[in-house]
Amino acid sequence: MNLYIINSIRTNNFNDDSMMEKINTLWKEAYAGMDDHESNMYGVYHSYDSNYKGDYTLSVATDETVDGNVLTVAEDAAYKVFKVNSSDEQGVVKAWMNIWEQEEAGLLQRAYSFDYEKYAPNGEVEIYIALKPV
Repeated sequence: MNLYIINSIRTNNFNDDSMMEKINTLWKEAYAGMDDHESNMYGVYHSYDSNYKGDYTLSVATDETVDGNVLTVAEDAAYKVFKVNSSDEQGVVKAWMNIWEQEEAGLLQRAYSFDYEKYAPNGEVEIYIALKPV
């Protein structure tokens, strides 16, 4: 799957005091440049230094062709999909907490290649976590 990057940041979930501000600005800027978009939007997590506790790059992307860099996500990679409760303002955060808890418990073997949040135009949100090959 080709995803077209709108913009990106580098951050850390635990060692970057301005992480949430960076992420909010990233999304606001991305949506500001997407007039009348009817396609899916993606938050793509990649270029991990280590695991969820290390630095990573977050890119906002679309599957609609736009000028900019292209991320190619292997379609044959194994993913576990987490459905987000879109009616909960903290649904995405709670889903990530669940993902980290499963990883810490040994229930989720993450590949740390490309993970992504898929935001559908109808408001549905899913998080795709790349899994290590079995």
